[in-house]
Parts: sequence; C-alpha cells; structure tokens
Amino acid sequence: MSANLCVESHMRELLETGFEVAVVRDATAGAKVPEGDGYLAALINFRMIANAVWWTDEAVTRIDQSA
Repeated sequence: MSANLCVESHMRELLETGFEVAVVRDATAGAKVPEGDGYLAALINFRMIANAVWWTDEAVTRIDQSA
C-alpha cells in the first residue's frame, strides 16, 4: 500500500475512532516522483500522528511478548 495515501488514511481513521496506532515503517512504501518522495513524506507524517513507528523486528517482538 502506498504509505502517504492508503496507510496514512487508515491510520487517521483508526486514531479518530480511539485506537492507538503503531505503523511498521518497513512494511509499506511510497512513490518517488520528480516533485518529491512519498515514502519520506509519509514517515514524517507517521512520526507526527502515530503513537509509534516501528521496524518489523520490533513489531514482531512486541506481538510475541503480548501473546
């Protein structure tokens, strides 16, 4: 899914309905166009909006610990 469009849209909806949201940064991507880097833009927004931004290894460890 495109990080700066789809992931961010779903993340905002989840936050608005009261969920805490962690984004797994290396499980998504964004387009690079002459006007800019969609993935970099998404990472900046994720840091400002999400409760956490993790790498896959950290997400798997946290999921394992909570099970």
